[in-house]
Amino acid sequence: MDIFHSLATVLSSPALLAWIVAAAMIGMTVGAIPGLTASAAIAMLSPMTFYMDPLSALAFLYVIGKSGRYGGSVAAILFNTPGTAASAATQIDGYPLAQKGMASKAMKVATVSSVIGDFTGDLLLLLAVGWLAAIALKLGPPELFSVYFVAFIVIGSVIGKSIVKGLISALLGVLVRMIGLDPITLDNRFTFGMFELNGGVSLISLMIGIFVLGEVFAQLSNVNRPIQNNSPSGLNENRALNRLTWQEYKPCFPHVFRSSAIGATIGALPGLGSAVAAFVAYSEGKRRAKNPDEWGKGALEGIAAPEAANNAVSGPSMAPLLILGIPGTTIGAILISVFLVHGIQIGPTLFLTSIELVYNLFAAGLIGIVCYGLIGFFGAARLGQIVQKIPTRILYPLIFLTAFVSAYAANGSLFDVWVMLIAGVFGWLMRKLDFNPAAFIISFVLAGGAEEAFRQSLRLSDAGVFIFIERPISALFLLVGAMVVIVRVRTMRRDATSLKSDRLSDA
Repeated sequence: MDIFHSLATVLSSPALLAWIVAAAMIGMTVGAIPGLTASAAIAMLSPMTFYMDPLSALAFLYVIGKSGRYGGSVAAILFNTPGTAASAATQIDGYPLAQKGMASKAMKVATVSSVIGDFTGDLLLLLAVGWLAAIALKLGPPELFSVYFVAFIVIGSVIGKSIVKGLISALLGVLVRMIGLDPITLDNRFTFGMFELNGGVSLISLMIGIFVLGEVFAQLSNVNRPIQNNSPSGLNENRALNRLTWQEYKPCFPHVFRSSAIGATIGALPGLGSAVAAFVAYSEGKRRAKNPDEWGKGALEGIAAPEAANNAVSGPSMAPLLILGIPGTTIGAILISVFLVHGIQIGPTLFLTSIELVYNLFAAGLIGIVCYGLIGFFGAARLGQIVQKIPTRILYPLIFLTAFVSAYAANGSLFDVWVMLIAGVFGWLMRKLDFNPAAFIISFVLAGGAEEAFRQSLRLSDAGVFIFIERPISALFLLVGAMVVIVRVRTMRRDATSLKSDRLSDA
């Protein structure tokens, strides 16, 4: 399939282009509001896409995810409050520049770096996705289950501060996914006699509750506080001081390209995501910087590196989703539901049955990058002014109302609204107790495919569970999962020892 043909297809559709531009604006705006994420926006807007054609629906949500990653830098730079977890790395150097009256310059660096990183990630996706899909077609159920198993381990152990709490979050997602009828025996599982649970728990209601209401409940204590602009110079800046010249951006290029490679690599691994990529890129950039002492005080390179890595995650994170049906991010988990609603089965066969749709989606993503790049470069400061004026006492009730409408609209069921409310309380408790909502949701989505692959594997051999060890590729994936846990445990122990030593030295 020719990507240039797909670009022509997308550009020839005014309606599709309108959805892409709207998605770029929505993603940027949501990402710029502290406390909200692109995942929350996508969860709320998913029911609306059920009535759209498949390409428009997927492109709309996909571009929201891309622009939302970038939008978090606006809040990080202007308000010293990261719009997303990944933009916390951008905040380190972005906010000091805002204090010096150069917030617009900082946002321009973030925009250019985000666009380059995003294009790099998408280019690598286009080059590798067909080859990876061909390999995936040769995997049998035992190998697929081992891949799922590794995904559970990586997601549970890497996301979040605690391995134990991360794994418990993943396990809870699996248990909630088992609610409903057994896919083979049709016996009731954990339905407690409730007919509405026979079909399982609604993914849309669960995600809206976890990501949207959970955040709203967490913000209720600040209901009367407007979003503050902590920059002493605000946005009334000297235009000459905020022009970005080629000589100023030129030193950023090595950091941008290295960070793009880091972000693309991390994005292809399920569960790691933008935050990990951004901080790894920032640390590596500072280590290689000519003047590392300037980082943290307003270095342009300190903005370029994490923003390039943050957005380079976007394209490669689609690879495990499209090829294996394994979402590497919460955004990917939501996109799975949209694929299924439109009757599109994701996995290796997707590249045999819907190859045109896949490449058209990639083309829409490339156009979305251009859209949010142009809007951000020339309008990020204006967006910051608008966001600054929104009081939370108005914002969060509107989000709450939208969440109710979205949960009901998905299936026209009040039961789903109750599921959303319960999930909202559950999501708030998970945040309060430092469990991981992202690990919970991704595991919930993965559990169905993992159970199917597990049962198919047991039917293929009389060796029982030993079939996963007898098959070389399957055994290799299981070994990788064990190594991930060992490395993660050793890293956490080393960090704990280092922190203890620092405290003793301070004392």
